[in-house]
Parts: sequence; structure tokens; C-alpha cells
Amino acid sequence: MAAESEVPASFRSSAVRPGPAALVWGGFQEFVSRRRLIRYLVQADLKKTGADTLLGNVWWIVDPLLQMLVYVVLVSVIFQRSQPDYALFVFAAILPWKWFTSSIGDGTAAVVSMERLIKQINFPKIVLPVASVFAGVANFFFGLIPLAGLMILFYPHRISIWLLAIPAIALVQLLVTLPLAIVLAGLIVFYRDVGNLSRHLLRLWFYLSPSLYGVELIDNVAAKVPIAGKLMELNPWAVLFTAYHDAIYEARSPNWLLLAVLAAASIPLLAIAIFIFKRVEPSFAKVL
Repeated sequence: MAAESEVPASFRSSAVRPGPAALVWGGFQEFVSRRRLIRYLVQADLKKTGADTLLGNVWWIVDPLLQMLVYVVLVSVIFQRSQPDYALFVFAAILPWKWFTSSIGDGTAAVVSMERLIKQINFPKIVLPVASVFAGVANFFFGLIPLAGLMILFYPHRISIWLLAIPAIALVQLLVTLPLAIVLAGLIVFYRDVGNLSRHLLRLWFYLSPSLYGVELIDNVAAKVPIAGKLMELNPWAVLFTAYHDAIYEARSPNWLLLAVLAAASIPLLAIAIFIFKRVEPSFAKVL
């Protein structure tokens, strides 16, 4: 099929182009109306992930536990930092971060990995990164199994009613993840270095967030270097990691106000991400 047929009629004429609001609304309608397609893509992604390795989806149990062991040895043994139940503290951050990085990685590659299909069939491409992110949601909840095992076997004193807040925190994380995955999925079509750069930036992002340490360190940084402290406070993962630590490790209520603010701030970012993606989408078939 010719690449030109991939471009909607409204884009073939330079005189008629949808405005920003029309692009955002059209993109939103596309992934809402294609719910069955997204569900099929999620199921296919989960089956593929499970078939690619010997342990399959069991890696969502083994991998965060192995990462937890590495950081416990690094921080508690090598750096000799003492903190009660540090393994649970680290695991409460590793699990959602694994979901985030896998969603961003899969979402970024979602369009370029479907190069042949995109050139042959005309369909809304925005469903590809969206499906990748939602597949990560399923894997995240599968990863709650080792968390439950850890708490029951080793940290029963940390079990509280606030564990039920995890799905609400995960919903806010979903709203944070979607815009980034959608934007990167569109940009990598034109700039293939985006994939490599994003992996390094994500690693740096993890260490600059209160994942291996508490928010007290951010307060110390803010006291010494106010600008750096303010930037760390504006980090959305400062809110998310603190919320997960509150619900899982501290056995107390998360800061619902900060979570609500973060969720509200993610909505316009999602609209901007959809606009950028829809703006460049007509060129996908010609560039790939």
C-alpha cells in the first residue's frame, strides 16, 4: 500500500488541518473507541512476554526480588547504612519503577516495532503505546505477589489497611506514564537515539528520586542547595515513591492531596502528548 494512503484526507491538503483541540479529541476518541483492539494487543503482549523467556511472566516475581537483593547488599552491607526493614523499603520502590521503565521501554518501541503492519494497514497508531502501558499494568499487579509474600513471611507488622491504597496510587502512576510513553513513541520514529537516551535518563531519574532513600535526604539537599531541592520536590516520582512507601512500608495514609495534584497535572500533559503524536502520525509510513 502506498505511503500516501496512510495520510488522512485532512492532512493531504495544506489548507485544511485539524486544530490542536481537534487532534487531541480525535486521539482520545481513537483509543477509547478501540478498546477491544487495545485489549487484544495487551493480551498478545503478555503472551509474547511470557513465551520469550524460560520463566515467562514469573520474572515479574523473580526480577524485583533480585534487584532488591542487589540494593540491600549495596546500601546495607557495602555502604553500611542502617534502616529497619530496608529490604521492604527498597522493594516498595523497585516494583512500581519496574512497571514504569518497562512501560516506557515497550511504549517507546511500540510504533517502530510495527513497521510492516503500519505500512500495510491504516489504523490509529496511538493504540500501540497505550496498549504497551496497559500491558505493564497487568504485569505490575502480577508483581504484587512477591510483595504479599514478603510482608506475610517477614514483615507482618507492616501490614495495614493502607495497602488497599496501592491501586489508587497505581492509577496516578498510570496517568504519569501515559503521556511520556505516547510522546516517545512518536519521537523515536524520527530520532532513533531517543530509545538509547531514555534508558540512561531513566536510570538517572531513579537515583534522583527517593527510591533508595527517604524524603529526608531531599530536605537536607534543599537546606544546602535550595534550587536542587526544589527541583527534587517537583519530581513526580518524589510523590509516587513517597506514597508507595507510606502505604507499604510506613503503614500510614499516603498524601492524597499531592497525589490529586499530580493526577490533575498529568491530564494536560496527556493532552499535549496526544497532540504531538497525532501531529506527526501521518508521516510514520513514509519515515519507517
